[in-house]
Amino acid sequence: MSFEYSSVVDAPREEVFAWFSRPGALPRLAPPWQPVRIEAESGSLADGTAVLGLPGGLRWVAEHQPERYDAPGRFADHIGGRGLASLPLRTLMRWNHLHDFEAVDAGHTRVIDRVDTPVPAALLRPMFVYRHRQLADDLRAHRTAAAQGFGPLTVAITGASGLVGTALSAFLSTGGHRVIRLVRHAPRHADERRWAPDDPDPALLDGVDAVVHLAGASIAGRFTDAHRREIRDSRIGPTRALAELIAKDAGTPRILVCASAIGYYGADRGDELLDETSARGDGFLAEVVADWENATEPAAAAGARVVTVRTGLVQSPSGGTLRLLRPLFTAGLGGKLGSGRQWQSWIGIDDLIDTYHRALWDTELAGPVNAVAPNPMTNAEYTRVLADVLNRPAVLPVPSFGPRLLLGSEGVRELALASQRVLPGRLLDARHHFRHPTLDAALRHVLGRARD
Repeated sequence: MSFEYSSVVDAPREEVFAWFSRPGALPRLAPPWQPVRIEAESGSLADGTAVLGLPGGLRWVAEHQPERYDAPGRFADHIGGRGLASLPLRTLMRWNHLHDFEAVDAGHTRVIDRVDTPVPAALLRPMFVYRHRQLADDLRAHRTAAAQGFGPLTVAITGASGLVGTALSAFLSTGGHRVIRLVRHAPRHADERRWAPDDPDPALLDGVDAVVHLAGASIAGRFTDAHRREIRDSRIGPTRALAELIAKDAGTPRILVCASAIGYYGADRGDELLDETSARGDGFLAEVVADWENATEPAAAAGARVVTVRTGLVQSPSGGTLRLLRPLFTAGLGGKLGSGRQWQSWIGIDDLIDTYHRALWDTELAGPVNAVAPNPMTNAEYTRVLADVLNRPAVLPVPSFGPRLLLGSEGVRELALASQRVLPGRLLDARHHFRHPTLDAALRHVLGRARD
């Protein structure tokens, strides 16, 4: 049985092929709804090997075939590998995958995937719809930046192993940028540097053009004194230390993009429309976010361009609230939380990556930027859309005592029942392109339910 899927992307053939050849291509193409982890990327499309970890300790080993390699027109891979973990798949599964690239004209390329496999086309199609959309949208984002004169940078990232950091690192790498991961353990790879959050090495940022600071303890959990301290201490001190390090160096880096949160606006602002000019709200998280953003001041005072990305509810089945909600809704056990009238300001994971990317290349951006989609929804509306995408009922409201047992009364107010109707004012003013401006489109993309 054979399967074929093709589409035309707005980029020259050499540019498309180069994208596939760079580190990060496999993570950008891996469907987030599948239970697969990337253990190793291929070092070469000609004769390299990629390894995917599957449930039950199994491994999918994709071996590239040098005899079928013809850059920039084709590369190919099939199932191979050695050892017990890869034995079941290489013995029982047939998978021969041709990746073809045909020049339509000087600026457009037809990308064709041809797979010889017994896997039914109905199971394969969602994966390839996702892959082709990711490719087209990523190339568009990079070409938009290049049109503004944005060339290859060396970008240092903290929190590079998290949900956002993993996606951003892969996105930047495939775009031709060099990513340096700032890690707390001893470096294991050439692209890692040891980072002591409270006392960074003076040479930590040597040769770095920009810093993206994502690290910080999860805010999920009961707001005990210990958890409060962890939330504050993991953000404010390390951010100030990085900002002071940037301020000491008159050379590079001159860009600091720091994670922030829409918690700045407070736990409940009713139906008020909020943008970057709105006043700070009340509550523990609003106070933390304000102090977190203020910790970047040494870099800004020294002349660096500083952007603080106030992030809403990130939509990805690989992390965040959607990771928790998806199995419940899939089982038909999902429902609105409380009254359902609270506002949820959300953003798709790839639109968040585009926001960080724009913060790097758009020299007009500085200060707070709301990273939310232009269409906030009430919890009841969110529930209805998610249930529709998964084709499941959602008629069982979640009683308030459930979240209260897990989070405590303050955690429920600040997290579970938080209501913030936030708009991306700065991005809208900049006429920023959103890949998925509606929740239906965003969820269908990341859950493999997109319409072809």
